[in-house]
Amino acid sequence: MNKTLLIIGAGGFIGGFIAAEGLRRGYDVWVGVRESTSRRYLTDPRLKFVVFDYDDPDKVEQALLANAPTPGGWQYIIWNLGATKCANFSMFNLVNFMYPRTFVETLRRNGMTPDRFLYMSSLSAVGPGDEKDYTPITSATIPDPNTRYGLSKIKTETYLETLPDFPWTIFRPTGVYGPHEQDYLMMIKSIDSHFDFGVGYKPQLLTFIYVDDLVNAMYDALQSPRTVHRKYIISEDKAYTQKEFRRMVADELGVKWVIPVKLPLWAAYVASVVSEKWGAAKMKAMTLNTDKFRIMKQRNWSCDISDATRDFGFKPKVSLREGLHRTVEAYLAEKAAKGGKK
Repeated sequence: MNKTLLIIGAGGFIGGFIAAEGLRRGYDVWVGVRESTSRRYLTDPRLKFVVFDYDDPDKVEQALLANAPTPGGWQYIIWNLGATKCANFSMFNLVNFMYPRTFVETLRRNGMTPDRFLYMSSLSAVGPGDEKDYTPITSATIPDPNTRYGLSKIKTETYLETLPDFPWTIFRPTGVYGPHEQDYLMMIKSIDSHFDFGVGYKPQLLTFIYVDDLVNAMYDALQSPRTVHRKYIISEDKAYTQKEFRRMVADELGVKWVIPVKLPLWAAYVASVVSEKWGAAKMKAMTLNTDKFRIMKQRNWSCDISDATRDFGFKPKVSLREGLHRTVEAYLAEKAAKGGKK
């Protein structure tokens, strides 16, 4: 029998890549989605769909029991569901903490504990790094999240740590990019229009992980006995300046000149507060908000990935240059298909 895998949060950018790689590696793959979830990246007929109503614990339980391949459930579960921007903290708490906690409790209550449960957290769960000497963030760095998003993620990490009989592994990826991702696409579009916007004047070190490298790391970690009850930072083993990022994107786009625009921190903060309050009034999550401001303000995103290298051989294969080539290529192809509109 093939190994069985359930992916929770399979409909988004990363979820489609997780599902495709699972099939490629010979897993029987179930994809957990909401009724309203787009299935744009989940078109392979071998995928088995499980529809969840995460707001109703009883319906979550019914869906698990009705779709499990065996009474014991799935061998592997990847929790990839999460909210990165919300109109208020209660939504962050609901989606990023209450949903996974309820799900795990349901698994344990029904004797469906998997061989491994991989929880996708975030580097934002750690909070700001050393901005004096720019020491890389490590798995031993004491978390001190300064965003509502990061706080909701660390709450779930802490909950999992209270379960010594539950085989969890936690990933804390840095900025994930690749074809179909939207946040970095905004930056690419901006550079394509000859502008690159940044915040603050103090030097900033950025880190990235190409989606294929992240997904391959997931499957390698699932199969390693050394990763149980461990947390891992997932990143390319190199940091970049915004100028280096801008130059690479411009080269791939064939853009000859780009105007870097640096906003002072106070101006960026005011804009984020206004945008967030407008979104709250409209009950709409805004891309620019105070969480986003704190993330942009953070100067040191450099990472130490030695634990992941030691425990499951993690070594990113796609450099930022190559990853941006693939990402920009997909952007230009879609742009051409739309008649050149940005």
